[in-house]
Amino acid sequence: MTNANSPETKSPAGRRFLRWLLLILLLVAVAWFGWVYREIRFTADIDNAQTADAIAVFGAAEYAGRPSPVLHARLDKAVALYQRGIAPVVVTLGGGGDKDSGNTEGGVGRDYLLANGVPYDKIIAETESFDTEQQVEKLALIAEREHFRHIVVVSDGTHLFRIALLCRRAGLQVYTSPRAPLGHIDELDEAQRIMHEMLSYTALRFGLHASWMHRWLNGRAD
Repeated sequence: MTNANSPETKSPAGRRFLRWLLLILLLVAVAWFGWVYREIRFTADIDNAQTADAIAVFGAAEYAGRPSPVLHARLDKAVALYQRGIAPVVVTLGGGGDKDSGNTEGGVGRDYLLANGVPYDKIIAETESFDTEQQVEKLALIAEREHFRHIVVVSDGTHLFRIALLCRRAGLQVYTSPRAPLGHIDELDEAQRIMHEMLSYTALRFGLHASWMHRWLNGRAD
């Protein structure tokens, strides 16, 4: 097997081969990440919400029982969809950690929906998942139990391309619906969000369990 120290790679022909190989790999990587970036942006810019059996709100951080600005915006979008009659049930997703004092993202989401006019019996709160992959797994179990055939999924726009793939793999038929923007997002923050999703989607497509990477990138799973 040829390696970097073999006579073949030390020769001019060997070095040219390695340069061409590296160039080809670089071009493949650029093409792949360019495609992923385009698809993330395309999905983020389109609201596909339509009549369904349920609306699912993917979890985000909560602070002492109150939704973070991101979760607040996702829940507001769910309330607006519910009030439009898009679906009769809202599912809130997301658990909590040791630092959350017993609060969970799904529970905080349920309380927020109740305070904004969604009846208790029209809310299903999932409170055990800790990242996007687990939230999709829990959503699939809820959908099977409740006989949901079509679900509108609500999250950040840049998050939805990966969610859609996870849902398809779980056998769910979903329509993506991005939350409203939170105002000005600086270029660094936007770049970090996009990079997170590009790496997470790539790991997913290559069959890697990405939970460890989510925690490394965010300090906490999304």
